[in-house]
Amino acid sequence: MDSLSYATYDGLPMVRCVSAVAKTRSNPECMSESRMKLGILKTDVVRPEWVPDFGEYPDMFVALLSSADPSLEFTVYDVECGEYPAAIDEVDAYLITGSKSSVYDDKPWIATLMDFVRQLHQRRKKLVGICFGHQLVAQALGGSTQKSPRGWGVGLHTHHFSSVPAWHDQGDLDLDILVIHQDQVVTVADGAQVLAGSEFCENAVCQLGDHILTFQGHPEFVPGYAQQIMEFRKERIGEAAYTLGMASLVGEHQAQRVARWIINFLAA
Repeated sequence: MDSLSYATYDGLPMVRCVSAVAKTRSNPECMSESRMKLGILKTDVVRPEWVPDFGEYPDMFVALLSSADPSLEFTVYDVECGEYPAAIDEVDAYLITGSKSSVYDDKPWIATLMDFVRQLHQRRKKLVGICFGHQLVAQALGGSTQKSPRGWGVGLHTHHFSSVPAWHDQGDLDLDILVIHQDQVVTVADGAQVLAGSEFCENAVCQLGDHILTFQGHPEFVPGYAQQIMEFRKERIGEAAYTLGMASLVGEHQAQRVARWIINFLAA
């Protein structure tokens, strides 16, 4: 069972849930004075029966991003349990994970996270949002998220870049990435630029200034995990979307490409 302690956020006492995921991880062979510290804002848990094979969501991001930059150091904040840094500058940048929750759910922890995002934006602190994180950034900063009338998007989707930012590798404008979502950003955050999208999801990659970058897709997922989720949610997803999604998993998921982009963005 997770242990409890107390922290403060914006002057208010909050329950701190100390996650079973390691609080910090680093590669001792790659220590450097300029090592970046990334705070992972954890917004969900993996089903217990899947954890032995895939880990928790922060584990997935640690594996993905460490493969692109082994010198990265990570701290996990379980924001579902009200855990936040004692000070915003406790780490160099933040990443919001995906979640089964919707950003418009009436849950106190979601409202608190939106307040934190607004503070990060005001401070121009580097922030990356993934799926739920992508949607929450939009919702918190003047945009909106709704369930798509197109239904569920699952499996390997292609998002096409209409604008190529500096952190991009300047290569192929198509990105093949795993997705699983029904919610979509329908109005982007105030001042945000849409960089990539598809017929199914028009606002799939967005950037706000030089400090916020968000992706609807899941670079941290592996095909086996996407398959588990699709099988578990098959009835909700629907037979047609499920069949197409499962068939798409034979394609190449460009997770490593996104990992390099995220590192480039955070380091700029």
